[in-house]
Amino acid sequence: MKINTIVWDMDGTVLNTLIDLRESVNYVLSLYGMPERSIEEYRSFFGNGIRHALECAVPQGTSKETIDEMLPLFKEHYDIHCMDNTCPYDGVLDVMKKLKEMGYKMAIVSNKIDSAVKELNERFFRDSVETAIGERDGINRKPAPDMVEQALAELGRTKEESVYIGDSEVDLLTARNSGLPCISVLWGFRDRDYLIEEGAEVFAETPEDIIQILKKQVGED
Repeated sequence: MKINTIVWDMDGTVLNTLIDLRESVNYVLSLYGMPERSIEEYRSFFGNGIRHALECAVPQGTSKETIDEMLPLFKEHYDIHCMDNTCPYDGVLDVMKKLKEMGYKMAIVSNKIDSAVKELNERFFRDSVETAIGERDGINRKPAPDMVEQALAELGRTKEESVYIGDSEVDLLTARNSGLPCISVLWGFRDRDYLIEEGAEVFAETPEDIIQILKKQVGED
């Protein structure tokens, strides 16, 4: 069956969100008198949800209770500042437009907060992406397949006609758990060598590469 549906990751794949994420976590760290972290450190922290990123960012030995207190503070700050510096990666919007013209249906699934996912999707991708799902009660976050399955149900498509596109090891696992082939992008939060170690096989160096990959590899009958 030919591929006609794309499920995108958000952070590091379609949106460069790293600066705003860093600023919001560093803001919370500063409230607790904890040292701030660098942009390169955050590049490896994000991909598996904000709680995981906070656990990586706080000093060793920080209690679970403290992290529980920090989560809503991050969410409050990030909801206000999630679009201060965030923008689509160069070429992504043009490629999405072309894919839509080619008949592809598209969704975004992300481990970031559902309200932020929907706000960012509405701001940047509403002309191409039909549904966007983030972390919320009642649906397991990636790498569980739940978000992907929900997105496909909303699009009215099956996994046999779908492909997943992401930038991290979490995305590789999500695709695997969902029964989808995966395209790993190289402009995001992880590099090629790391992704190869995690089992990645198909790579896009630029957004334009995705169209050619779909034509030549993933999308063949």
